[in-house]
Amino acid sequence: MSRLSFQKLQEDLKEVIASLPAESRLPSEPNLAKQMGVSRATLREAMRSFETEGLIRRQQGVGTFVVGEVPIIDTGLEVLESIEKIAGRIGLSVSTRSLEIEQLEADQDCARVLGIQVGESLTRISRVILTDDRPVAYLVDTIPSSLISRAELENELSSSVLDFLLQKGSINLVNSRTEIKAEVASSEVAHKLQIQRGDVLLNFSADLSDSSGKVIDHSYSYFLPGFFRFHVNRRVG
Repeated sequence: MSRLSFQKLQEDLKEVIASLPAESRLPSEPNLAKQMGVSRATLREAMRSFETEGLIRRQQGVGTFVVGEVPIIDTGLEVLESIEKIAGRIGLSVSTRSLEIEQLEADQDCARVLGIQVGESLTRISRVILTDDRPVAYLVDTIPSSLISRAELENELSSSVLDFLLQKGSINLVNSRTEIKAEVASSEVAHKLQIQRGDVLLNFSADLSDSSGKVIDHSYSYFLPGFFRFHVNRRVG
């Protein structure tokens, strides 16, 4: 199928989705593929972007459903804030699930980024953020255990890792260097976000540093594009 034909297929599918009320079930994959005159593989590929945008949701063994109006987390990137704080400011309810806190040893990459020795103890925190019970972000933070222990986090972590570090107060956080790129979802991330492997996500890779320049937290954040809108205000120079 040519690129123009594929774009036309996506436009036609978007019209079908838009014509149905929220929570309506789409025709089965074989029937919809027949209706559109394409193979099931082509249909599945065309539908991926709508799932990532939050327009539809797939329920294994049940079907594909139209989602209602999608809540958007719209924020600038000039100041580092947690998703919980941003959502609270715009009146959007978010929750956390699949919180995992584990102890591991630093490999060469982590040791280099965090300025520690290979084999030193690290604490890794991963969690899924939801809005309206829909997974929209998967966050992974890695911190030297000498700064924050697993036990401390298990007893006291109630919101984001960033907010936890700020409330702790003993570490003077100053800067976050963040690389932003589009990335296809691995099997692990796709499972966490209930999407298809290979779907495109926004990936933020960030190093959070203190006043001395030491990296305190090395993190990866995966966002569903349909639920987040990031922007930067830049002066003309």
